[in-house]
Amino acid sequence: MPKNTNTPGHSRLTKLNKPTKQHKIALAGVATLGAAALAFSAVPSDAGTTTSDAATSTKVAYSTEPIKGVKASVTDQLAGAGVKTEAIQAKADAKAKAAKAKADAAAKKKAAAEAAAKKKAEAARKAKKAASRSTERVKIQPVAATTYANNLNGWINHALAIMKQKGIPGSYNGLYKNIMRESSGNPSAINGWDVNAVNGTPSIGLLQVIQPTFNAYHVSGTSSNIYDPVANITAAANYAADRYGSIDNVNSAY
Repeated sequence: MPKNTNTPGHSRLTKLNKPTKQHKIALAGVATLGAAALAFSAVPSDAGTTTSDAATSTKVAYSTEPIKGVKASVTDQLAGAGVKTEAIQAKADAKAKAAKAKADAAAKKKAAAEAAAKKKAEAARKAKKAASRSTERVKIQPVAATTYANNLNGWINHALAIMKQKGIPGSYNGLYKNIMRESSGNPSAINGWDVNAVNGTPSIGLLQVIQPTFNAYHVSGTSSNIYDPVANITAAANYAADRYGSIDNVNSAY
């Protein structure tokens, strides 16, 4: 078995050379008490009150100045925070005011547009209603009848209007020249000596039409009386259109 070279005494010295945590605390306490005892012994006995007052005064000096500095610093910080808060609030208020102004402007613009559209629609409605009333007046307004003079000129013009409606060819000059040759413009003229008269159907009226011809070529809408100037002219023109193509082509007895 190997021999232990460490003697018991040597082992204990080695352990004492490594102080534990409790040893460190104890040593620190002893050092503090020693320093306090030396300080107390160095001060005269009659200076105890002065030392105490000085210590107290020193404590006041050390405790008051930092408090003043801290108080000033806190006040400055609070003041700065207040300024910042006011600035933020002012900025928020300005932004809200601008947003409100923009919204008000948009609402005003929208209201103006709606009012303009409403006004335009109302104007269109009134115009449509007025147009409708005008159309109704036109519908119910009787058509003024064209009047013709009761003379040769009026009879010819009236006959031409009817001929145009019925598609019967002829002109004013064509009617006029034949009327003047046949009757001299007398609607009651009667030929009592020609062959037609001998046969019992004398030529009658402005264009000297016999009754059978008048009946065969009578134009609807005109009088059935052979002596009627307009009825006589239109029947004769209808007959001439059928036989000669137009009354304008007739230049002698027909």
